[in-house]
Amino acid sequence: MTIQELAEGRIAGGKRRQDDIVRVVLIASTILSFVIGFASSSLMITMSTFALCTVALSLVVLPPWPMFNHHPVTWLSVQGESQK
Repeated sequence: MTIQELAEGRIAGGKRRQDDIVRVVLIASTILSFVIGFASSSLMITMSTFALCTVALSLVVLPPWPMFNHHPVTWLSVQGESQK
């Protein structure tokens, strides 16, 4: 069991796919941004490339796409109001 699993708990099916997509795309965009920025010797191009990849990633994983909702999490019902 990893430290991330201990801190975040268990991740369900669609969330695991989303987590994997985010991890792979962020690592790839970091490497791509570094290479492009190093080749052009421009920090602005490096940051712009990374920002563009991050915005594109957000458009992929933030909306509630059907592929991430195959196994929705069922929440427990409220037992009663808490005592003050």
